[in-house]
Amino acid sequence: MAKKDFDAVVVGSGPNGLAAGIFLQQKGLSVLIIEGKDTIGGGLRSAELTLPGFTHDICSAIHPLALGSPFFKTLPLHEHGLQYGFPTLAAAHPFDDGTAAVLHKTAAQTAQALGVDGQAYLDLMQPLVEDWPLLAPDVLGPLKFPKHPLLMAKFGLNALTSASYLVKKFKQKEARGLWAGMAAHSIQPLSNLTTSAIGLVLMAAGHLGGWPIPMGGSQKIANALAAYFESLGGKIQTGKPINSLKQLPSANALLFDITPRQLLKLGGINFSALYKWQLQNYRYGMGVFKMDWALDGPIPFTAHECQQGGTIHLGNTFEEIAAGEAQIWDGGHPDKPYVLVAQQSLFDPSRAPEGKHTAWAYCHVPFGSTRDMTAAIENQVERFAPGFKDRILAKHTMNTAQIEKYNPNYVGGDINGGVIDITQLYTRPALRPSPYRTSVKGVYICSSSTPPGGGVHGMCGYHAASRAWKDIFR
Repeated sequence: MAKKDFDAVVVGSGPNGLAAGIFLQQKGLSVLIIEGKDTIGGGLRSAELTLPGFTHDICSAIHPLALGSPFFKTLPLHEHGLQYGFPTLAAAHPFDDGTAAVLHKTAAQTAQALGVDGQAYLDLMQPLVEDWPLLAPDVLGPLKFPKHPLLMAKFGLNALTSASYLVKKFKQKEARGLWAGMAAHSIQPLSNLTTSAIGLVLMAAGHLGGWPIPMGGSQKIANALAAYFESLGGKIQTGKPINSLKQLPSANALLFDITPRQLLKLGGINFSALYKWQLQNYRYGMGVFKMDWALDGPIPFTAHECQQGGTIHLGNTFEEIAAGEAQIWDGGHPDKPYVLVAQQSLFDPSRAPEGKHTAWAYCHVPFGSTRDMTAAIENQVERFAPGFKDRILAKHTMNTAQIEKYNPNYVGGDINGGVIDITQLYTRPALRPSPYRTSVKGVYICSSSTPPGGGVHGMCGYHAASRAWKDIFR
């Protein structure tokens, strides 16, 4: 093998880029990670967006998949400053009547609180919770013959269905609403196939380890990954946007933590006609409108359970959420959108001055929408927490264009790196024996546009780096 400046160069320092760099550096290779921004992290960044002393997570906030990632779990990130805080309740889902459904620490506790739907919930979730340690490596990876085929088949019977189909297991609004809030993380109509997969995985993660908050901000996850990578001898360069391969040092393997749109724009890569066509036809999904608030006190939710939850799903009933998500998919903007709220400062006092609080939220919008959804989001919070607006000291908003400008991987505001529906679940970004290989030898894609898709788990980067290791170095 000809002598190169580095064995491998990784472009992009999001969780997948960092994971790829760590895997290859662990193998004894020389690895450089290049980041276009001045700060590492991709979707793992935090900043004072509103007022001095108020730390906000700019993109991702709550991290059940980071805690449960099969790869991240093997890393000594606690030795590099990463600590998690755990909300009293992982998630809560309020209703107009002042009650709330709750994702408790165990499936049994959750089932007990769901009344007549408790047994159906337990039958659905308890086997998955028990099987998940064996299932996780296959679920969070490329399509291949699973290590545990019977368990995978059992999971697939529910996971590949639509959330609208699986909700038929439940009779009352509590379980149905809780399910809607979980499945809507898929960012597509709940009638689409595979929307159940996202909800099932998130609920199982909540029962296995919780939905934790990185103390001090999501940036702490990126910082810990980078510190560990550098402790192994890896190198990081920031503030260096890459537009062409000519800007990169020589390497035997190039791994790009970017989506197909950016990959096509890179100069100096001659993809095959078929691969280029597949990238050009890759589909992005709905976007998000993001808000952060500095508050004079905690959000005054009517349902007391919501005052103990790290994540709150706002949208009332299954029917209301399903109708809103379908409307967005068709290009509309619901007056009462499904809203995800995170309350980090309730469980991490470092996020705000004493007696004050932060809050984080987003709603889904059509791809590329620049409509200001501030009023719609705040009205939804006020709906379930009367008096919320009176506690706002300052706010910060980002529409899809601003989100994409901040992080080019969020094309059109799509935070999943492309829609994760049945046609792109395992064939993202192209139908190939390995989705991480491009048509150019030695060039790989390791972003959330590869399996298993969006989320802070690093598994896209891990699998891409593993593929490069087997192809080139082993």
